Amino acid sequence: MRTSLTVLALLAATPLLAQSTPGLPGQQDASRVTAGTYTADAGHSLIGWEVDHFGFNPYFGIFGDVAGTLTIDPKNLSAAKVDVTIPVSKVVTASAGLTAHLTRAGKDGGKPDFFGPGATDARFVSTSVMAKGNEAQIMGNLTLNGITKPVTIDAEFVGAGANPMNKKLTVGFEGDTTIKRSDFGIMGALPVVSDEVELDITIAFEKN
Repeated sequence: MRTSLTVLALLAATPLLAQSTPGLPGQQDASRVTAGTYTADAGHSLIGWEVDHFGFNPYFGIFGDVAGTLTIDPKNLSAAKVDVTIPVSKVVTASAGLTAHLTRAGKDGGKPDFFGPGATDARFVSTSVMAKGNEAQIMGNLTLNGITKPVTIDAEFVGAGANPMNKKLTVGFEGDTTIKRSDFGIMGALPVVSDEVELDITIAFEKN
């Protein structure tokens, strides 16, 4: 599946190797997944975003500290539930100036160009899952900037196994989707910075 962000490709290298490297803790083996509720491993879960910058080049940033839960039964994958929150106020980019712009207040009391200060966490809550093999479409509602819209995520099971550091059973997934930021009232620099935002998702869940 598509992984458009170079940084996320590097971060994903280790779990992807697990698919073909015997002896690594995580393997792309669905028989390792047991039914139950899992909690996102915030330290190893990221959501990258990418926009087109003036038609010159793609530019991307990252949301870390992703929190949330996954409830899954390998015998009934269509009943799986995902509920994830994304701390928008902690957005990270390679430019201190841009990061400050993304989180600053609007001029003269107006709306901020992007997220503004103290932005409320975004939240994705699944409504249905269509699974086939190691891939799935996860339909749900994304709430961002106080606005809720339906979003579909193309997801892939990466690996499962016991984390050697804390011994917790862990399952990992990657996914992608595209949203229009104008749908969520984020209008800064349109149209020279693209309305379409590609989201690349990598999340590890640990069993409770």
